[in-house]
This record gives sequence, structure tokens and C-alpha cells, in this order.
Amino acid sequence: MKPDQGVILYGPPASGKDTVTTALTGLNSEYSQFTRLKVGAGKSAGYRMGTAEQLHKLEAAGDIVYANARYGNTYVIDRPGVDAAFATGVPVVHLGQVDGIRALVDGYPADWSVVLLWCPREVTAQRSEGRGDSDTEARLVAWDATREDLDKHPGTSWDLTIDTTEAAPQAAARLIDQLLAQRAGAATA
Repeated sequence: MKPDQGVILYGPPASGKDTVTTALTGLNSEYSQFTRLKVGAGKSAGYRMGTAEQLHKLEAAGDIVYANARYGNTYVIDRPGVDAAFATGVPVVHLGQVDGIRALVDGYPADWSVVLLWCPREVTAQRSEGRGDSDTEARLVAWDATREDLDKHPGTSWDLTIDTTEAAPQAAARLIDQLLAQRAGAATA
């Protein structure tokens, strides 16, 4: 892998972004989930919790690559955070908006591999309930928004598409790892 490679996992809630990322890190410790800055309340695991003041400072410095609001919180991909993630390996960024993919690919120069992880709505419901989410209905609303987002952006290009009802997390991780190895080989050839 090249030092400037990153992975973007796009998909609806419970499509397997966390599970596939865990499988990726098990396959190669260079992979690590990018921890977005979260301003708000609720689940803190997997996030760098921040304040409105931090958000304003990042905005003033022009260091917000992408921000979105969901579940009553603001989630931020910030330049200093992405810099730190690349300094330690290959960041795996989770996104649920095509605009976020475009903002990251266009706003942070790197060799980004964009992967669509997909599962049907009823599978999102089953997985969400199975893992004990207290906000399954909100996750289904987000699934609907993801489907609408895809419909609004029919020309979106994916480097890899994986149906997580058919591919086990380890198999998905191997496919992603192979994609990055191929891209690194092509870049050095």
C-alpha cells in the first residue's frame, strides 16, 4: 500500500461499515477507522467528542472537509483529524452521504478507494434491533435517506460494491485490501 491511500465506506446504517472495518484492521493493522469529530450527545464510542467552540475554530481555519447533521448531532471530517489518521496508516472513513464522498475526495488529496456497502432496509432493521440500538426507527429513516441520496446521484462511481448480506465481513475486507494493493501496484508500474 502507498502511504496516501484511504478507504471510504459508504452505505446505510447497519450495512456493515463497523464490522468490515474491524475485519480490515484484523487483516492489516495499517487500517484504522477515522474517528470523526462529533458535536452533540449520545454514543461517544468511535468518535472524538467535541464542542461548538471547537467546531467554530475549525470553520474559521478552513479545516472542515465535510460536516453533516444527523440524529440531532453534527459529525465532522476535519483536516487535522485526517492528517493524523494518514500519519498512522490507512484511514477508513465511514460516510452515508454522496456529498460527503465528493467533499472528501475533492477536498483532501489522497488515493481514495470508494466502496459501497449495501443491505436491504429490512436487514438494517434486523441488524439494528439485534445489536440493541435504541433508535432503530431513526436508522430506518437514515436508510431511506441513503437510498434517496443514491437515487439523486445515479452517476456516482464506486471502486467496489459489496452486498453485505452475501459477503462475510472477512471476505469484504479481503476484497477491499486487494483493491488497494492493485491500485498501489498500478501507481508504481
